[in-house]
Amino acid sequence: MIKIGLLSDTHAHWDDRYATYFADRDEIWHAGDIGSEALADRLAALKPLRAVYGNIDGQELRARFPKVACFQVEETRVMMTHIGGYPGRYAPEIRPRLYAFRPGLFISGHSHILKVMFDKRLGCLHINPGAAGLSGFQRVRTLVRFTIDGPAIKDLEVVEMR
Repeated sequence: MIKIGLLSDTHAHWDDRYATYFADRDEIWHAGDIGSEALADRLAALKPLRAVYGNIDGQELRARFPKVACFQVEETRVMMTHIGGYPGRYAPEIRPRLYAFRPGLFISGHSHILKVMFDKRLGCLHINPGAAGLSGFQRVRTLVRFTIDGPAIKDLEVVEMR
């Protein structure tokens, strides 16, 4: 069993509550638009960090993190990218790789819109944690916490930061 803290679109904004919300997590995952190496370093100092770069991220972050990450946690195949779309409207660039990899969990960011949906066609859960940073149109900043236990994704919790 592994406990995950998931965020996206921080745009270099650090919030001290990240440390509180992720204190009991085993890993932190960032779905892109990190915004600065300093922010990535602060997150990585809290817990092991898995991340992908986003469209605003510079060369340093692009050298450090992949555009698409495919990995397995417990018995769950995970695919994470910044611009991925959502079930029924996947980004054309990611669609072939998504259907070839067939993850049990697909994570993307970019839209700043929190979305959790199950894709019956792929048999996978899609999570976009919304935006945890200050940049963008969102009125409420969000992040997500959940647990992967074998093949199960459970205890999903949305945290609203006002």
